[in-house]
Amino acid sequence: MAQTSTIATLMAADSVREKRSLAIMALNGLYDEMDAAGVLRHAVAEVLPGDIAIVSSFGADSAVLLHLVAEVDRNLPVYFLETGKHFAETLDYVETLKRQLGLKNVRALTPDPKDVARFDPDGTLWETDPDSCCHIRKTEPLDAAVKGFGGWVTGRKRYQTKERGVLPHFELTSDDRIKINPLAYFSDQDIADYKAKHGLPEHPLYDKGYKSIGCAPCTSIVADGEDPRAGRWRGLNKKECGIHFDFNGAIAKPMVQADLTLFKAGAFIADPFRAYAEGDDLGSVRYTHIPLAVFRANRDVVLANPHPNGLLVAPGDRVEDVAADLARFSSIAVAFPGFTDGRGYSSARLLVERYGYGGELRAVGDVLADQIPLMRRCGITAFVVKHEPTRAALRAGTLATVDIFYQPVGKTEVPLGTRPYLRRATETV
Repeated sequence: MAQTSTIATLMAADSVREKRSLAIMALNGLYDEMDAAGVLRHAVAEVLPGDIAIVSSFGADSAVLLHLVAEVDRNLPVYFLETGKHFAETLDYVETLKRQLGLKNVRALTPDPKDVARFDPDGTLWETDPDSCCHIRKTEPLDAAVKGFGGWVTGRKRYQTKERGVLPHFELTSDDRIKINPLAYFSDQDIADYKAKHGLPEHPLYDKGYKSIGCAPCTSIVADGEDPRAGRWRGLNKKECGIHFDFNGAIAKPMVQADLTLFKAGAFIADPFRAYAEGDDLGSVRYTHIPLAVFRANRDVVLANPHPNGLLVAPGDRVEDVAADLARFSSIAVAFPGFTDGRGYSSARLLVERYGYGGELRAVGDVLADQIPLMRRCGITAFVVKHEPTRAALRAGTLATVDIFYQPVGKTEVPLGTRPYLRRATETV
């Protein structure tokens, strides 16, 4: 085909980037109306013959792309990012698809053990810095693998998120390789129909509500009406792992430290919880702090909801009215709307000392450095902090402390003031 030959010339190794960009535009114009199988077949045979790899997450929709690969060439190299954090069901699914589709060249990419030992020795980096976790477990291994190819194939689709809504069939990556997205124009129904037509096995977690499946710690169940990828990095300003930061910067916008607002166990970490919004379906919401008044008005519905949720206690709320149900909540947020409003301290002490709540107790609202030591004394263990000087003090461990208490809290504080303190002062006169 003359057009394909011209495009191949433009994509030659010694062509300048401007010519390659023109070639990508030509490819998208030439194959825009072509079906997924046609896009993949021509990419393999005409655009990058012998110079193309497949990248698959072996997630919820991966069987469709891998079936296309098996139809075109079962010997094509298929790279699976084995991060060490996958669900056991995903690892089983890899073997199922290899066997059923006859894939002969599946290669697992693992992170460099030295990087893991240096940056994630205890395996919890995903909690405090998910971008760096993705970088060492996904981006670095994949970059090393695709350097040997002129392009690679992904299973991304436009319908998955609003950021992917302009996804083309062909992209020119930042390192001058071609990224091919045969399923770009597939809808959710197209995926379902293709699976049914070809009898493809479903990922074991799909029917449990996992519509997009990545690493286990960063994947949650998706509710009806949510984007399929809403369960990935829930609660964070993070849409991708970083390996797709080419066509649209918003697709893989790197997280910044300011996006991590929850301070817990000595570090700012990813916060899976969100605030309650008017109109939320209380029977299906998850990772949501439900206001105490809303919970009381809909108690039976919330208690029947099987998903993790939290409780929001505002000033004036009577925690004693929900004492019998506190164990239902995996997190309780105590609101501090202003620096001078101290009712949250009393709520926190009641929750911990009188009612024995043992889950995450967090402070939200106007949380400042001077308050945190007292909040901790009242049993609060996590803090949602947006005030930058307070964030800096927490990161540096430079919060001021108060060591002499006029009024001790709990059962372990020993008062160093009042009568014993005055007695010592008198003896030194």
